[in-house]
Amino acid sequence: MLELTMASVSGTDAGATAGMQMADAPSEPGAVLRVGRDRGACRLATPDDWLFVSRVHLEFLCGPEGTWQVTWLRGTHDDPSSEVRFSLVGGGGGVQQPLPYGGTAKLPMGGSGELVIHDRTGPRSVNVGFYHEV
Repeated sequence: MLELTMASVSGTDAGATAGMQMADAPSEPGAVLRVGRDRGACRLATPDDWLFVSRVHLEFLCGPEGTWQVTWLRGTHDDPSSEVRFSLVGGGGGVQQPLPYGGTAKLPMGGSGELVIHDRTGPRSVNVGFYHEV
């Protein structure tokens, strides 16, 4: 099972978790969870006017062995208006590192962490926490 939590944070409420959303999916091959502005395609949706987030921005996909990965999907622009940072909790993790545009990162079994989508033009972010149950 992969569990996700998402909070949209602007400069006026930094540190707050207003608008918290949650989603989960079983660790079965082909299971997918998406984060973005498109409420029809994404289980976790950001505010419609947050254009630094793509219609479908992050895709969590379960592979054949029940392991999960996350991909920052490439959009129509060569240069995105956001950046995505990735961190793991525990085991020497906690340090945020960039997730490249179009890049993929594997999520550890039984691990947790966070992805943060930062708006390059203002003090807004989307924080997506994850926990991959064993």
